[in-house]
Parts: sequence; C-alpha cells; structure tokens
Amino acid sequence: MKCHCHKRDGKSCVEIVPIFSNLTHEEKMEVAEIASKKTYEKGEMVYMAGDRGEALYVIHTGKIKITRISSNGKEQVIRVLGPGEFMGELSLFSSSPLTDNGEALEKTTVCIIEAEKLKKLIEKYPSIALKVIEELSKRLEVAENLIENINLHRVEKRLADILISLANTEGEIVLKMSKRDFASHIGMSQETLSRQLSAFEDAGLIQLIGHRRIVLLDKEALQEIE
Repeated sequence: MKCHCHKRDGKSCVEIVPIFSNLTHEEKMEVAEIASKKTYEKGEMVYMAGDRGEALYVIHTGKIKITRISSNGKEQVIRVLGPGEFMGELSLFSSSPLTDNGEALEKTTVCIIEAEKLKKLIEKYPSIALKVIEELSKRLEVAENLIENINLHRVEKRLADILISLANTEGEIVLKMSKRDFASHIGMSQETLSRQLSAFEDAGLIQLIGHRRIVLLDKEALQEIE
C-alpha cells in the first residue's frame, strides 16, 4: 500500500531521512507518492542474502539489524539502523543479489521505494544520489576504522577506542543493540567483551548501568591504553 504514514512527530519518513534533505517539501511529497509502507514484527526478516535488491528501505520507526552469515554459520553484525536511516541502497547501483540480511529488532515500520522508480527521481533530482554517496562514504570510513582497529590493536585498546567514539558529550553510551550483537559488530566474542567491560569497571574507568548504558568515568585513562 502507498505510504500514507506521513506522520512521525509531524514528519513523514521521507522528511526524516537525510538523503532527501535537499529537496523542497513538494519534491519530498513526490518521493512519498512512490513509497509503500510495511510493518515488521520483532525478529521478522525484512530481506535476506540472496534476495533480489529491488528497493530502498527507509526506516520510519523501530530498528533493523544488518548482518552477514559466514560459511560456518557465524553471524557478523554489520550495523544497526534506526529512524531516518536507509538500507538496500546497492539496488540503485547493481542488480546483483543482496549479500546481507535485514532483521527487525523490534516492531519496525519501513517505507519501501522501488529502485527503478527512485532511479527516475534521481535523474530529476541529482542531489539524492549525492546524499546517498555521502552516507555510503561515512559507512565506509567507519568500516575501515573498525578493520584497522581489529588488525592492529589489542582487545583493551580496541574496546577503549570504540567506547570513546560512541560516547556522547556527557560521556554516556546507550547501545542500540544487545551486548551479544555489539560484540559481533566489533569483532569480539561476547565472553571477551563482558570480561573486558568488567575489567574497565573494576578499574574505575567506566560504569555499567543495566544492559545497554555505559558511562565513561575516566576518558583520559581510556585514551592512554595501548
């Protein structure tokens, strides 16, 4: 069905996604006209590796986990996306099957825009393509930094650097994913992550609050870890 879910705190899913930010209100409504809405329950797959990439998915509400499964069945968490973020963008550039999986982490509503229809809009509004490239560049930078961190540094420094990068100005982190998924995302086992977080807390460097909140108590000491 058409995406008549144009309200999220007064904003449509088209209005909250950065790749359409340069468009006028009328132009955004033109994008909304070619979008359809679908809601997924927690644990439901939005798409799976091997599916044909034929659409851009814009998250309206909820969260989606992007993963890949290795040949031995091990899951690697690539990223977790929330409202205003998008996935399936490679369908704009390639007709190859998708290589990752998208799973709803909670009840999630997405606006789906068929790739062929969006390509026609991009020809009309090139700023959309530039914004997609800008977002992909940011994702590439994050991935390259993570690869460098995994290859070059000990577990303690890797985790310290990641915690510093995730903290807000008050030194607090609220994880968008479970610790199991977070461990997978940063290339650690869940046991190693738990052990290292506990060691940091025992040393007075961080405070763990519940399952997803982490407060940095001594950022300078974390920065000095080699």
